[in-house]
Amino acid sequence: MQLNSDGRFLVLGLKKRFHIAMLFVLPYSTGVLAQSAPVSPDHPWHTSSEISVEADARNIPDSRFTIDSTKTYSLPELIDLAEAHNPATRVSWERARAQAANLGAARSELYPTLVAAALSQTGRAEADFGNRFDGQTIQEFQIALDLNYTVFDFGGRSGRINAAKAHVLAANFAFNDTHRQLIYQVQQAYYRLLSSMGQEDAARASLANAQTVQQAAEQRLANGLATLPDVLESRSATAQAEYDLQSILGTEEIFRGDLGTAIGASATAVIQVHPLDQVPTPESIGDTVDQAINRALGQRPDLMQQVAEIRSANARVKEGRAAYYPSLSLSVSPAEQSLYGFQSPYPWAHTTQLGGGISFGLQWSVFDGGARKSRLAAARAEVHAAEAQANVKRNQIADEVWAAYSNLNTAFRQLQAAVALLESASQSYSAALQSYNYGVRNLLDVTAAQRTLAQARSADISARTQVLTSFADLAFRTGDSIRANWRPGP
Repeated sequence: MQLNSDGRFLVLGLKKRFHIAMLFVLPYSTGVLAQSAPVSPDHPWHTSSEISVEADARNIPDSRFTIDSTKTYSLPELIDLAEAHNPATRVSWERARAQAANLGAARSELYPTLVAAALSQTGRAEADFGNRFDGQTIQEFQIALDLNYTVFDFGGRSGRINAAKAHVLAANFAFNDTHRQLIYQVQQAYYRLLSSMGQEDAARASLANAQTVQQAAEQRLANGLATLPDVLESRSATAQAEYDLQSILGTEEIFRGDLGTAIGASATAVIQVHPLDQVPTPESIGDTVDQAINRALGQRPDLMQQVAEIRSANARVKEGRAAYYPSLSLSVSPAEQSLYGFQSPYPWAHTTQLGGGISFGLQWSVFDGGARKSRLAAARAEVHAAEAQANVKRNQIADEVWAAYSNLNTAFRQLQAAVALLESASQSYSAALQSYNYGVRNLLDVTAAQRTLAQARSADISARTQVLTSFADLAFRTGDSIRANWRPGP
C-alpha cells in the first residue's frame, strides 16, 4: 500500500492487519483460557473442554460381551471368560508388547543406519566475460547415501539391550500376575455369590420355621391354650426372618454384579451358577506350610518381576561402565551427482560424477565433571535397591502364604464345628416345637431355638464357603492358580 501526502492509507493498512491478526489470536487465546485452573475453590469446574472430554468418554468402545443367561457356568468356565474378556488382561498384554517393541529398538543399535537423500536445485547467475555479462543456468541432481555404524563401544549397546530384555521379562511376569489377580477376583466373586445363594436358602428355611411357629401359636390361641403375647412374639419372629431374607436377596444381587464385572460382562448380566451344595469342598491341604512357602517363592510372578528388575539394574551398571571408554564409529557417504549447465550462447552441457567419502570417528569423553561417575553410582544404587525390594517381596510372600495356610486350617476346624452346631440346633428346634405343641414348653423357648437354628444354618453356609475361599486364597498366595496343571473346582 502506498503512502499519500497525509499518511491516511498507512494508518488504515495497519488497522486492517491488526484486525486480521486478532482473528487468528482470539481462538487460540480462548483455548488457552479453557485449560486454565478453576477460578475458585467453591464451585465445580465446567467448561466446553469438559463437554468434549465427556463426549469422548461416551465414544470409548465397549468391550463387554453378552453372556448366555440360560447356561449354568462352572468356575473354570467363568475364569476362561474373564481371561478372554476382562480388559485388565489386555492392558498388561499391550504393555508387554510395548516392552518387546522397545527391545527391538534397542537391538537395532547393533546394525548400521542408512539414510538416502535426493537433491535437485536450479541456479541462475550472470557471468562476467570481458566487457559483457552472459546468463548461465546450472541444474543439479544428486542422490546421496549416508551409512553410519558403531564398530564397538565397550558394552554400552549390550547394556541397553540387556536392560530392555529385563524389562520385557518384567512386563511378561506382570502380565502373568494380572491373570493371577483376575483369577482370584473371579473366585472371590463366585464364592461370595455361592455364599449369598446358600444364605438365601437358609433364610427361606428359617422363614418357613418362623411361619410354622406362628401357625402353631395362633392355633393354640384359638384353642385357648396360648396367649396373645405369644402370637405377637411369633409374628415378630416371622417379620424378622422376612427382613433377613430381603437383606440377603439384596446382597446376592450385588454379588451377581461383581461376578459379571469380573468376567468382563455387564453388572446387570444374569449368570447362572451351580448351588453351593453341588460344589465339592476340599477336605485337606495336601502339603506342609514350608512346602507351600517354597513353592510360592519359586513361582510367584510378582517376585519374578522383582528379579527381572535386578537384571535391568545390573545392565544399567554395565552401560554406565562403558561410558568410561571410547566408541569407534564408521561413516560412509557415497553420492551420485549429475549437472546440467547452459550459458548463452553455448549449448547445454552435462556431466556426471560419483563422489562421497568414508571416515572413522573415535569419540572419548576425557572429562565430564563427574557425570559418568554419578550415573554409575546411581545405577549401582538401583541394583542394591532392587535387591532389597526383592527381599521385601520374599518376606511378604512368606507371610501371606503362612496367613493363608493358617486361615485354611481354621476354616476346616470351623466347618467341623458348624456341622455339629447345625445338627444339634436342628434337633433342639424340633424338640422345642414338639414340646410346645404338647404344652410343656413355652413359646420363648421355641423362638429361641428357631433363632439358634437360623444362626446355625448361616454359620454352616459361611463355614463351607470360607473353606472354598481360603483354599482359593492359598492358591493365589502360592501362585498355584496360574500353573498349567492347576484347575479350580466346579
